[in-house]
Amino acid sequence: MARILTGIQATGTPHLGNILGAIRPAIAQANDPANESFLFIADMHSLTQIKDANALRENTYAVAAAWMAFGLDTERSVFYRQSDVPAAAELAWYLNCFFPVSRLELAHSYKDKMAQFKDSGAAASVNTGLFTYPMLMSADILLYDAEQVPVGKDQKQHLEFTRDVASRFHNAMGTEVFVLPEAVIQESVMLVPGLDGNKMSKSRDNTLNIFDDPKALKKRINKEIETDGTALEDPKDPDANPVHALYALIAGAAEAEHMAEQLRAGGYGWGHAKKALLEAVVDGFAAERDTFNRLMADRGALDEALRAGAERAEGVAHEVMNRVRVALGYGAR
Repeated sequence: MARILTGIQATGTPHLGNILGAIRPAIAQANDPANESFLFIADMHSLTQIKDANALRENTYAVAAAWMAFGLDTERSVFYRQSDVPAAAELAWYLNCFFPVSRLELAHSYKDKMAQFKDSGAAASVNTGLFTYPMLMSADILLYDAEQVPVGKDQKQHLEFTRDVASRFHNAMGTEVFVLPEAVIQESVMLVPGLDGNKMSKSRDNTLNIFDDPKALKKRINKEIETDGTALEDPKDPDANPVHALYALIAGAAEAEHMAEQLRAGGYGWGHAKKALLEAVVDGFAAERDTFNRLMADRGALDEALRAGAERAEGVAHEVMNRVRVALGYGAR
């Protein structure tokens, strides 16, 4: 059995791209009896960008409700808020003392933000939290003796930093206290098109929130997906806009092929296709939407699930931190 750790960004309600590309695959892995999964909502990481207590709180609840709505077994997996286990911050400080500034300056998150400031002509003002972000991320991983961490190719550096700082700690203190995690590179992550045809992303504002009510979904689909003026009776290319591609991801191959045939034959308009997409979203995620809304209306249930997960996470963190504290010359707790 492998111990797998996954961090979940607390940046708002997960959209269709998050659900199909990340949440469903991760839940299937977490619910597999062959795995021991630790999944945390990275609300401390979010503070590097979000300075609104209400927004941060609501984002965390929305993320938790979405994962639970899609079937995450919170009794089987350790599902918790990052901020509910303060040891992560303590360990991050210790790791900061073993990692050189020159290495942190090579972090993609830091370099990308600095490049954005340079391109915009604004004065650089990257906060210290963003600069030391990799060490908090390393603490998140090392604190739970994680053996495997699923990451995309662009996130491989995070694991390299984690293994590097753990090795530096071992060499400096003359004892091994951490499990060195392995990166599990996700070669094929489902690409979900946004309403504008580009990759679905909050930054592009081209997302589809499947938890919205049907009226809001209808308005977004009809307004945001642009179609050409091909006459109703004329043949149409299913790939001319994202309607067919999105429908295929939700309704399945057989239904998608039937829509494609209708579009190519003529007499079937983009309005018909949008209506079919709306029905697929509304009907296909009806159960998850109901569960999400029920959980969002009962914050106590969400708090209880996250609190129970944090207690289990703290049990592991306590053992690891005692090893770390003894190695550093502090007393075990």
